[in-house]
Amino acid sequence: MKHLILSTFFLLTATTLLAQKEPYKIFDQNGKKVRYKKMLREMEKSDLVFLGELHNDPIVHWLQLEITKDLNEDRDLVLGAEMFEADNQEAVDRYLKGEIDQKALDTLARLWPNYATDYAPLLNYAKDNDLKFIATNIPRRYANMVYKGGFEVLDSLSDQEKSWMAPLPMAFEPELPTYKKILEMMGGHGSQALVMAQATKDATMAHFILNHMKDDVLFIHYNGSYHSDFKEGIVWYIKRQEPQTKVITFTTVLQKDLKKLKEEHEGKADFILVVDEDMTRTY
Repeated sequence: MKHLILSTFFLLTATTLLAQKEPYKIFDQNGKKVRYKKMLREMEKSDLVFLGELHNDPIVHWLQLEITKDLNEDRDLVLGAEMFEADNQEAVDRYLKGEIDQKALDTLARLWPNYATDYAPLLNYAKDNDLKFIATNIPRRYANMVYKGGFEVLDSLSDQEKSWMAPLPMAFEPELPTYKKILEMMGGHGSQALVMAQATKDATMAHFILNHMKDDVLFIHYNGSYHSDFKEGIVWYIKRQEPQTKVITFTTVLQKDLKKLKEEHEGKADFILVVDEDMTRTY
């Protein structure tokens, strides 16, 4: 009996400690803790939701799928992602229709190394629920061309190649704080062309999002947080063309202490997922 009581005590103690060690918290832009359901209600009322991620964080990948499932209960959805490039749209469509299998998709499309663990669940959810999934990003080779030679190198592309990006000439605002921060992070080793390359991605993702938005349909976009933080990047392009669009942003950050949102993260997004910095990475 004594051993049973001790075992029960240790089990309850361990359960209590685990319950106190939560892997994540959600805050609003002002640093106030938010319940998942409240965040979901706000997303449901929007036209466009950006689910910004840290590419190697398992918590945000899990939450992206859960949010998508829950939003699909009350809203018609269109999905889109940075992780699929526009010239791979045909392959994505064929996979969604069941015309090709996963192995063929891997051959025909340039899938990210962490596709199987982090993005296949989203694409397969779209397939199982008959949802459109839009490959929104500019093919990387063209962004690399801009990095090496500026926007003007795009002028010589064929009409077919230009169809895989935002219309030329692309708008560009180098004074956006997130773009200026790119150069700061490079410690003087970056160039204006590097920021232009980033802008080609943001402009193109905005272009394909707007092309596939419909009345009474909620568009969910998955992208690296940097592309939508502070409602700049992609969001700047969206608002420039369609200022009335109701946008909700979501970002992901790491902290050691989850009790309070660090001041540096306030305002990054409408909703901020704070993940324990000791969480394992997917790569």
